[in-house]
Amino acid sequence: MASKVFSAFFLLSTFGDVSAFWRMECHGRTGLARIDPIMDAGVLSSHIHTAHGSSGFGLSATYDDLIQANCSSCAVKQDKSAYWTPALYFQDNETNTFEIVPQVGGMLAYYLLRGDNVTAFPAGFQMIAGSNYRRDYTVGDPLSPDPPQSDWAALKQTSQSDLEQRAIGYNCMNYQKAAEGSLQRHFLPDKDWLDANCPDGLRIELMFPSCWNGSITATDHKSHMAYPNLVGNGDCPDTHPKRLVTLFYETIWDTGNKQFKGRTGEFVVSNGDPTGFGYHGDFMTGWDVDFLQEAVDTCTNASGNIRDCDLFVNNGPLQTDDEQNSCKFDVPSILALEDGSASNLTSLPGNVQIQAGPQSATPGTGDANPIISAATSILGGLFGGGASSSATSSSIPAVTSSSASPASTSSIAPVQSVPVSQNFGALAVPPTTTPAPAVTSDPGVSYEVVSTQTITRGSQVEVVIWKEPVVYVTEESVTTVTVEPPAVKPRRFYGRHALQHGHHARRT
Repeated sequence: MASKVFSAFFLLSTFGDVSAFWRMECHGRTGLARIDPIMDAGVLSSHIHTAHGSSGFGLSATYDDLIQANCSSCAVKQDKSAYWTPALYFQDNETNTFEIVPQVGGMLAYYLLRGDNVTAFPAGFQMIAGSNYRRDYTVGDPLSPDPPQSDWAALKQTSQSDLEQRAIGYNCMNYQKAAEGSLQRHFLPDKDWLDANCPDGLRIELMFPSCWNGSITATDHKSHMAYPNLVGNGDCPDTHPKRLVTLFYETIWDTGNKQFKGRTGEFVVSNGDPTGFGYHGDFMTGWDVDFLQEAVDTCTNASGNIRDCDLFVNNGPLQTDDEQNSCKFDVPSILALEDGSASNLTSLPGNVQIQAGPQSATPGTGDANPIISAATSILGGLFGGGASSSATSSSIPAVTSSSASPASTSSIAPVQSVPVSQNFGALAVPPTTTPAPAVTSDPGVSYEVVSTQTITRGSQVEVVIWKEPVVYVTEESVTTVTVEPPAVKPRRFYGRHALQHGHHARRT
């Protein structure tokens, strides 16, 4: 099999920064499962993630679990951190089934040493980047290139929400052409455009915040961190004066694979997002703090290659690809029968429904799971239960989070027409998803319990009761009607940006 070698020059050319860095190669995937020990600690996540790093990853993984694990899927065996993001799926228009897009080369986690007095992640540190439920873009027209960074402040585009949206990138991979710039396109292009322009796949990029207030986490898992005013570079806010390592994730998905040729459909992120605006990532450190700080202080070779760092090389040989790929986490028994890589899936894992917008599915912060609030509004509420139970079962009917009451006033910026010469088309704003009807007390309608769902969150036990309306018609026959919101397919057209950069790949 041909290997692919990736240059790190893009980071320097795109952001104009020559600070030291290294790129951690995590060629192995430890697993693919509905697990998120930060946002959904102890219970099943609503959607599936691709995970890399420590084999100690699990439903309730802690720092100790990670560092005491017996292997890492990264090249430097001392890196027992956990890195995870949503996976990418393809939905076939003819069959309505889903299949996972092949992942190429695991992932790369860039450790960028930007700012003054860069500090290693403390023990127990964790953070997230991105907003799980965002479905809009509020920093101008997503089809247009970002304005120069020097103009962001004057344009009032340096709020944390603005910076977070610009920290996501969808990079078209075509090794026969000049490479695109990183973080230049902030949306997920549609399949027709990817087929025509990106034969070598799609690289999804994510920059994490690096400004720190000194806490290892926060109640919302993100407010202890903030972006500098230029996303990866610039000044930190006064509330977050300390500078940690700047993390930058890359995962490559083989959207150009022959298995998708000649088929109509769309690519969708595993959290039900076809727009790409709701992409996100999580990080839990698994480093020995002193070891990582020594790496921060000494691994400063301009190449960014971990093989050029004596600390990594002299503390045991780097792991081979086979060793990295052999490292897996233990799948909990509750997920034993759920295979997110199976073909012809009738729904996204977790019964996640596609939520296209146009507004964010929830307030856009990614801090709360809207599935519960949606079930509350549709089914009449949560009922306290006395028994503890496992988390969501895949047999539970799906609920679209668009049914939850929106708490955000943000919306997509007005669509503007673009000259045909730029190969852009009019961006149609997708219609708002029609929420499922609420349970009512209409004459002639009764409701039968069809299943229940018990969710344990710490000391609180919540029970969701799923009901079906039974409608009595004049012939005195009984018809059962299942409440299910219609699937909404967004109409989208994405053009190609002219901005390019020096990140390239070659086959060897």
